[in-house]
Amino acid sequence: MATPKQYSFGFKELAEMLVREAGVREGHWGLLIRFGLSASNIGPSDDDLRPAAIVPVMDVGIQQFDKPNSLTVDAAEVQKKTKSAPIP
Repeated sequence: MATPKQYSFGFKELAEMLVREAGVREGHWGLLIRFGLSASNIGPSDDDLRPAAIVPVMDVGIQQFDKPNSLTVDAAEVQKKTKSAPIP
């Protein structure tokens, strides 16, 4: 069997994992991605440079929302699932 080289997670899945890791017990929480902004001249050669924006991901976390939406998870429900999940 081949070893996976990549795993992908949706926004809610990531929010659940981070809520669990942070030990948050209440509220609606969603993914927070903080971006930076930089600029540079880039191109295949010095004769063909173009100004370009560089947008790095600075950090990833969770933030609390006032009401639920398509990006949030309920921390109480996440923790309830964690407690009832069987230990492997």
